[in-house]
Amino acid sequence: MSLPTSPEETTDDALLGGRLRLLQPARGHRAGHDALLLAATVPTDARHAVDLGAGVGAAGLSVAIRLPEARVTLVEIDLATAALATRNAARQTPDMSARITVVTADIATLARPSGPDLPAARAADVVLANPPFNDPARHRVSPLDEKARAHAIPDAGMEAWIKAAERLLEAGGRLRLIHRPEALEALLEALRGRFGAVSILPVHPTAQAPAIRLLVGAIKGRRTPPRLLPGLVLAGADGRPSPETERLLRAGEGVALE
Repeated sequence: MSLPTSPEETTDDALLGGRLRLLQPARGHRAGHDALLLAATVPTDARHAVDLGAGVGAAGLSVAIRLPEARVTLVEIDLATAALATRNAARQTPDMSARITVVTADIATLARPSGPDLPAARAADVVLANPPFNDPARHRVSPLDEKARAHAIPDAGMEAWIKAAERLLEAGGRLRLIHRPEALEALLEALRGRFGAVSILPVHPTAQAPAIRLLVGAIKGRRTPPRLLPGLVLAGADGRPSPETERLLRAGEGVALE
């Protein structure tokens, strides 16, 4: 795959109220609210966050902006997308760029003898993940290969993401994940025996609408039962973003899952 280079192939977008600028493909998978919501769940005491399936770096770079002491590793399988993530990291301040590492790899190879040297096993205290959402059994798959890979895996494939997070996290390390509500059963099954103290925050487009996303937190090695948190409402009846949405998506503040 060739790397997008022309203005027609990439866009230069402002996120977090303009504090983060991202080069990303004009077509195919593009970063949006999901990445920023995921980044907002990372605890403020994080030291080393690994972003699995990082794309062009939206979530991981948002974490680096929120937490000026944290190191961030972006892991992306697609060469062209990882190259854009590298360019986006290089656009940040020198201090911030020095805290960011981009790794091109399949998550299934991480912390394994045949995989990349970084990130190393048990090197992270936080792993964040935005796995592909669309189980092909329930959703049409995009004809664009890179978009299909970014959006579609069977629910059963989620276990590979959970296993990778477990290998990368230190004892008591925290997982942060965003997914669709219909994947909840598969997600809980993948977490079973590996993570506990699962916290589930439903995300609703309006107060009257069903949840469209789940923000999920879990702790490696815990056995505490799951808990369901009060929902996050993105917009009022007038369609305007809620105050909490503005706080998370524009001001870059956090949301607690513990």
